[in-house]
Amino acid sequence: MSVSSNSALPSKQLNNMQAKLIVFASGTKEGGGSGFENLVEATKRGVLDAEVVAVVSNHEHGGVRERADRLGIPFIFFTPDSDYQKIVADAGAEYIALSGWLKHVHRLDPARTINIHPALLSQFGGRFGGKGMYGTHLYEAVKEALDRGEITESGFTMHFVTEEHDRGPAFFEYRVPLERGMTVEEIAHRVHEAELLWQPKITNLVVRGEIHWDGSDPKTLVVPADFK
Repeated sequence: MSVSSNSALPSKQLNNMQAKLIVFASGTKEGGGSGFENLVEATKRGVLDAEVVAVVSNHEHGGVRERADRLGIPFIFFTPDSDYQKIVADAGAEYIALSGWLKHVHRLDPARTINIHPALLSQFGGRFGGKGMYGTHLYEAVKEALDRGEITESGFTMHFVTEEHDRGPAFFEYRVPLERGMTVEEIAHRVHEAELLWQPKITNLVVRGEIHWDGSDPKTLVVPADFK
């Protein structure tokens, strides 16, 4: 586990009201949305001190919709004409979590929008991030590096979201060991298991104000002292 922090800004303290969180999760027509459901269940267990006010997917009848209906969470279908800012404002959300969201985000508050990326953005100067590095394409790139002997581990990164793909300040990184010969599916499964364990816990630190930045200068990033 590793993080980066370069600031001594005072920690924000939120009031006792639960933060309102909206989740963007693409999923697929056949399935998907396990990260979204995991966040909802974490709010019920008290791991995540937030209310999930809605979930957004660009698949109208995919796995995210099925999970939302079952969990009683309002579902929003994202169309090519959808406006990110309007969706968030209409839902009354204070924080935005991208969890398996495969579209480029525009004009959302970078200080309150977070993403979980299923690879280590610190490896090779960000090779496993940026345009095209998502889904199967990403895991194939990780496997190729593993097969070449370039890496022995992967993992995931949580970071704030800016207009540039996967380049907002990273505040949490979790590493998982890999073995030569692992398949793309095995790599994805191992990383996803770690994501499900840690995403709610770290998201909670963001909505509680223990992890934050000013949305402009990466040097203002603040994380808990024990992350350093």
